[in-house]
Amino acid sequence: MRRALTFLATASVVIGATVFIASPAQAHGYISSPPSRQAMCAQGRVPNCGDIVYEPQSVEGPKGLRSCSGGNARFAQLDDESRPWPATSVGNTVTFTWSLTARHSTSTWEYYIGGTRIAVFDDHGAQPPATVSHSVNLGGRTGRQKVLAVWNVADTTNAFYACVDLQIGSGGTPSPSPSPTPPRTPSPSPSPSASPTRSPSPTPTVPGGTWAAGTAYKVGDRVTYAGVTYRCIQAHTALTGWEPPNVPALWQRV
Repeated sequence: MRRALTFLATASVVIGATVFIASPAQAHGYISSPPSRQAMCAQGRVPNCGDIVYEPQSVEGPKGLRSCSGGNARFAQLDDESRPWPATSVGNTVTFTWSLTARHSTSTWEYYIGGTRIAVFDDHGAQPPATVSHSVNLGGRTGRQKVLAVWNVADTTNAFYACVDLQIGSGGTPSPSPSPTPPRTPSPSPSPSASPTRSPSPTPTVPGGTWAAGTAYKVGDRVTYAGVTYRCIQAHTALTGWEPPNVPALWQRV
């Protein structure tokens, strides 16, 4: 009897651990332009960010929170205001672009500054494309400001969170940061271009070929980029800025 109880207890621990490890894979979305705090960490522009370096798309928590980490203890670094968060220079109207690696049906997208909601976009439960852009007026604010963006998923109780640090000056919105160049060693640096609001039409993929934007890849496809071979670990349609070394959520170096 004692052996049976020990076996059941061990099995429960193993199953629980498996569920805990697998859960982050369900989270897929963050602001890539202007770079959010998680994007800054993934690009290596802020040191000692912890797990968020590899999972910028995974900042998920219950709806209704007002924290950069979404209440997720694994990503508590995002709430630390003492860190050297770079601020992107912008005008009074900014285009925020979300990069989604899983397109959950959506209720609303919300934007806050200092606890005040400055914009909301209602999708009425529709499934979004791979990139979503919103033009937001900052209401005449100036100087350094932190924008909290919230993606409210329609069919769960959770939302995705992203904080963006801005330096608001005179003039119009500047062009988004250029797409990163391939690094010498793999480092997560997702920075998709802000211009598209819809994914390119899928085109056939040939496993083992050279990576190309606009190509639809499925799990297991292999490509080469900058002389290095990568394996697709999540089906998607490639966009400029999503080169394999820049998006570890999509590609794994072989």
